[in-house]
Amino acid sequence: MAEKSFYATGKRKTAIARVWLKSGSGNMVVNKLPIEEYFGGLLVSREAVAKPLTLTESGDKFDVMATLHGGGKSAQMDALRHGISKALLAVDPECRITLKKAGLLTRDPRAKERKKYGQKGARARFQFSKR
Repeated sequence: MAEKSFYATGKRKTAIARVWLKSGSGNMVVNKLPIEEYFGGLLVSREAVAKPLTLTESGDKFDVMATLHGGGKSAQMDALRHGISKALLAVDPECRITLKKAGLLTRDPRAKERKKYGQKGARARFQFSKR
């Protein structure tokens, strides 16, 4: 019998994380690299990403396999955390209350504002010169 896996997509700014949860021992692999190696060995990154797993007390029950692209490392970490949260909902809908209270199910809508024509930037104008 095939092992069941749960899939979800997490997003933040322009970063997109495709996340698969499989039953396992708590290993995290991102773009075919261990999570510590991918994010530069920061302990903070693993704790921040694994927050949904620790809140639902399922950290050692699942292996996380994810592919990330777009954005920077910080946005990718937030997208991965969002994806793990959504995948945990597919596993157990009962954990929705816990994840919702922690604010892990809401996609952060903040993104860079586009530059407008005739201006220097999104809001900055060219300097006015009377003469």
